[in-house]
Amino acid sequence: MAKKDRAADAAGEKDREKWMARFQVRLAMQPGVDRAVVLQAVKDVTAHCADSGEHPRTAFGDPDACALQAAAVLVPADRAARARRHDAVVDVLGSVLKRAGDVAGL
Repeated sequence: MAKKDRAADAAGEKDREKWMARFQVRLAMQPGVDRAVVLQAVKDVTAHCADSGEHPRTAFGDPDACALQAAAVLVPADRAARARRHDAVVDVLGSVLKRAGDVAGL
């Protein structure tokens, strides 16, 4: 294999890894997504790309948009809504504690 081909293969692999890392992080940030959901989504993307020979960006587009779509498909709506409510409560509590600390001079 020529040096140029190896460099191109390495660059392509690095780009695939970056796409998958971005996809996983963005997916994990979605409400209601747990480890099992991330693993299933990664398995689906990897299997599709292995079967088709396509790069994930070619097959699925932007990793952020793909993560949003995957979460919508793989996370039940009630679990996502429950996680959003929980996150909102945590945010409010954090804000209240910060204000209390500011008032107390902590």
